[in-house]
Amino acid sequence: MPKQQPWTPDSWKSRPVEQQPEYPCPQECDRVLERIQSYPPLVVVGEVEKLKEQIALAGAGKAFILQGGNCAERFIDCNETNVANKLKILLQMSVILTYGVRRPVIRIGRIAGQYAKPRSKPTEIVNGKEMPSYRGDAVNSMEPVLDTRIPDPSRLESSYFHAAATLNHIRALLDGGFADLHDPYRWNLDTIESSEKWHEYSHVVERILDAIGFMESFGGVREEVLGRVDFYTSHEGLLLGYEQALTRPDVTAKRYYNLGAHFVWIGVRTRQISGAHVEYFRGISNPIGVKVDSTCTPEELVSLIGILNPGNEPGRLTLITRFGARKIDQFLPPLLHAVRKSKRQVTWVCDPMHGNTTQARNGTKTRDFSLIVQELHQTFQIHKELDSCLAGVHFELTAENVTECVGGAGDLSSEDLSRRYETYCDPRLNDSQSLEMAFLIARWLQTP
Repeated sequence: MPKQQPWTPDSWKSRPVEQQPEYPCPQECDRVLERIQSYPPLVVVGEVEKLKEQIALAGAGKAFILQGGNCAERFIDCNETNVANKLKILLQMSVILTYGVRRPVIRIGRIAGQYAKPRSKPTEIVNGKEMPSYRGDAVNSMEPVLDTRIPDPSRLESSYFHAAATLNHIRALLDGGFADLHDPYRWNLDTIESSEKWHEYSHVVERILDAIGFMESFGGVREEVLGRVDFYTSHEGLLLGYEQALTRPDVTAKRYYNLGAHFVWIGVRTRQISGAHVEYFRGISNPIGVKVDSTCTPEELVSLIGILNPGNEPGRLTLITRFGARKIDQFLPPLLHAVRKSKRQVTWVCDPMHGNTTQARNGTKTRDFSLIVQELHQTFQIHKELDSCLAGVHFELTAENVTECVGGAGDLSSEDLSRRYETYCDPRLNDSQSLEMAFLIARWLQTP
């Protein structure tokens, strides 16, 4: 592998870059980014390093990663109810997993920063008119009006403040005892008690409360252990100017960290080895991820790992596979073999959502719950057969009772999609589908 040139936070600018908005006034964008660079970081180095240590444990089979949240966060969802509900669904899922597999669950939200989305085409047809594609609230508006579809750099600053407000409320909830295992029913969502999985979930909760009461009678459980949990934030590191503005030096360790989130990842459309995103990511010290699909060859993957984790540091690099149920058997095994042969340290996570996106008869984008389950189950099986460790899952989900993915406990059909189809981009699992998925994962992890 050719020797890398010295890295700086802006060395990515010398590389070909994909999926960046074209602002009418680049100078105004520069001024916005300078202001963001002057603002306090959103997370701190100690939290980032703690997550890296926990991901390393997951890679060794001693913990499990649950990563989930919206496909594309919306500014309008930055309110008390929505933020709390996102936390609730991940807490509920993690309780099911922890109880089922008896190992720590690492909770990572696609939250407080997932405001930008890559798109396959720069323009789209809306109401018979061609206009710039919606690229997330960090770039432009979903409103089908040409003027609001033009990239606006002031939205980058709005992204920072919405992320800060979201993080502030999450921290306040957790510090205030929101995650206390003495009272898990406070996490109940408005619709969850009517879910087909409510009886099974409430049975798990009652067993946990009984175990806590038993241990406390012997003085064997510390109050602070049950009273709070770790929760981490993540997003796709797509808009490199924004990511650079939140990249700060840690003088003591002589490292740079992206302090806009604990964990950031490179998407399928931006993982070019000679590209700007790989160049930027190789220099930050966060735990990072790379989305891997059927277009990634074993040779390319091994090269990417060498660039992004040259020190072979455990917990540093997570590979997030997303093949689709019909391709997983063909494409995952060669990658597992190649990585094992290279003797590189990585953590494997499965994203069973993106490879299973289809269109309903009316043209609406959807995902079939049965295919999501199939890909995830096959991924677990392939890892076991090849003596590898699937360390976690990565979902697009919501705590709301939306109708965006067909199938699942509610047996949603394509005719149900229009009832509550609210996503700005990709379809998400709803609350009951998310709980059902957690029970399935717990069952698979219990299987020898």
